[in-house]
Amino acid sequence: MSPITDEQMAFFKDQGYLMVRGLLDQEEVLDPVIEEYGTVLDQLAEELFLAGKIESKYEDLPFGERITKVWGESGKVHAQCFDFTLPQGNIKEDTPFWCGPAVFNVLTDPRLLDAVEAFIGPEIYSNPVQHVRIKLPEHLTPINPATGRIQLGISPWHQDNGVVTKEADDTHMLTVWFSLREATIEQGCLTVIPESHRDGLLHHCPDIWGLEIPEKVKDRSAAVPMPTKPGDVLFLHKHTCHSSLPNKSNEIRWSYDLRYNPIGQASGRGAFPGFVARSRTNPEWVLTDPVAWNQMWLDARDALAGMPNPSFNRWSKDHEICA
Repeated sequence: MSPITDEQMAFFKDQGYLMVRGLLDQEEVLDPVIEEYGTVLDQLAEELFLAGKIESKYEDLPFGERITKVWGESGKVHAQCFDFTLPQGNIKEDTPFWCGPAVFNVLTDPRLLDAVEAFIGPEIYSNPVQHVRIKLPEHLTPINPATGRIQLGISPWHQDNGVVTKEADDTHMLTVWFSLREATIEQGCLTVIPESHRDGLLHHCPDIWGLEIPEKVKDRSAAVPMPTKPGDVLFLHKHTCHSSLPNKSNEIRWSYDLRYNPIGQASGRGAFPGFVARSRTNPEWVLTDPVAWNQMWLDARDALAGMPNPSFNRWSKDHEICA
């Protein structure tokens, strides 16, 4: 039985987003990945301590306080060490990433895929446009000395179709967003513009934070914040305009954003590896081995290391709209 009702699907089609409360299981899905990231932080703290970049490994602190202390004292946001994708430039043989088994378990959780199936059908591809976002309180986030701004802040207003290449314009891409811990308005939860998916793809301009839809292109006054508790999942149409609020709290905001699309459709980031997460027609295609998934990313890193950056989007800062 699908976890998405007809009424919910009708809301999604009309508004361009849908919040489903309590979809993910805390004990079976979220807690293991939280624990796994604790081991990643252990490794990072050990490396920074041995390099003399932090005075202590802060092992007695809970995860949120510890990562805030470690990143803050080191003067750098080490987000790439935790992400399960590669950066969009300057990939090296030792560029860090984390594709652990608990993370793979999240991407392939049967109940999550049941919900995804309601949107895009039973032939499901795990799109490699995916991230973990660990956002520190802004007042405790390290500053970029070159810009005088914090190293990791809000996500600018964008559409997820806008941050991939043109080849994915016909892809039926679905965004899946959820927090590993509570994401309140003060902590910087996501915010969306209802019905904005009806506008189609809008122009994006390169910004210091990434790609942004200028306010003169899309008014933001109708935006609605989407606070979440662990287990809640927010589904977004690929043309729904969304952003994140600043983290003005004293706690981290810790979230996942994933993409899925029907098998055979372009991912919009072809240099990175996706995989078949579910197939009723060809179940033998389904990837079930997290070690193989990790190896796919290792192979991609090896192939891309030292090469010119592949194209990841279509936008230019020189466009008149961006002036």
